[in-house]
Amino acid sequence: MDSPPGNDPPPEANRVRRGRAYVTRVVSPIQEYISTEVLGGLALFAAAIAALVWANSPWDGAYTDLLHEGIAIDGLVFRIDTTLQHWINDGLMALFFFVVGLEIKRELVNGELKGFDRAALPAIAAFGGMVLPAAIFFAINANTPGDRGWGIPMATDIAFALGLLALLGSRVSSQLRVFLLALAIVDDIGAIVVIAIFYSGSIELDSLGIAAAIFLLIFALNRARVTNFTPYIILGVCAWIAVYESGIHATIAGVALGLMTPALTTDGSEAPLDRLEHHLHPYVSYLIVPLFALANAGVSLTSGSLDDSLTSSVALGVIFGLLIGKPVGIFTATWLAVRLRIASLPRGTTWPELAGVGMLAGVGFTVALFVNELAFDAETLIEDGKIGILAGSLLSGIVGVTALLLVSGPKEPEEAAP
Repeated sequence: MDSPPGNDPPPEANRVRRGRAYVTRVVSPIQEYISTEVLGGLALFAAAIAALVWANSPWDGAYTDLLHEGIAIDGLVFRIDTTLQHWINDGLMALFFFVVGLEIKRELVNGELKGFDRAALPAIAAFGGMVLPAAIFFAINANTPGDRGWGIPMATDIAFALGLLALLGSRVSSQLRVFLLALAIVDDIGAIVVIAIFYSGSIELDSLGIAAAIFLLIFALNRARVTNFTPYIILGVCAWIAVYESGIHATIAGVALGLMTPALTTDGSEAPLDRLEHHLHPYVSYLIVPLFALANAGVSLTSGSLDDSLTSSVALGVIFGLLIGKPVGIFTATWLAVRLRIASLPRGTTWPELAGVGMLAGVGFTVALFVNELAFDAETLIEDGKIGILAGSLLSGIVGVTALLLVSGPKEPEEAAP
């Protein structure tokens, strides 16, 4: 029997209830993620400076020797023998990409990438911001040993970009921050696809089949609503080993596991995705990513080597890709999307502000360094790529913050970023 009309909650109460549910489900996780990324950006910056200082100190030999220290792990059916740097890049960074996979899943299910209306603008903007930098790099390095590095300037560093945006305080609207976050997440999706297709080795079908079987078993555990994390951790490690042995870059296993994590529950309890992201994201942002920077950002800045690297085609391709390709690609793709009425600008955002955010998106660091290590074998090319990443990211950050200071003003309290 229907409840008497007098007992129905007033429309205002329903709106308040829906608003609170939206904040709990969507807004609060975004706020927490952005806050962690901003603080993680500070740790990342400190680690990068430490790497540069160490690599240019009298103890630079110890830095190189430590990174190239061999570490072997023997299992019953496998043996992995590689350097400390590769354990960091292939092993610990799998956790970074696992958290990336979790965030992608959350944004697709509940966030800014749910549905065409929300996802259209950041996805189109990110596409433009990936294609043009890659094209600029390839045009400069075509038919040279460095042409394999075209994927380096494609991705935005979320932590650095959001950290720089935080310096502007209430001058930048929360809608613009969320737009940059969504754009950077789509960037990460593009980078993951590029790594999987273009920067993996020859494929071992036996190991790939084992990896597929493990993922199917994890899927079956999800369907059976097994909530104990222990079997997932064991199977996750086995999946990482199988993917590593298959020739596909092992960090792809982290992304796949993140995407397979349940984002919703039927009993109203906290979803596994939310629990894992809440607990793992700080460790990844404050420890793993800074450790990655410490292991990969060290490069010699002596005058002779610096001059040679800055004028190399690889460094120039990265610098122009980040400094010019990123903002021009993002702005052009966004303008076309709005012009064709596929999407609209975030509420309260002006075109000059969007151009400034496009410049900040040129701050590519973590994933750029990661792709740089995958793209090249020659130490000279790796060093040139690092110099290009550092220079291009620094210039993009300076230009982006300056531009936003010039074109933006304090926002109303309801528009200010959390």
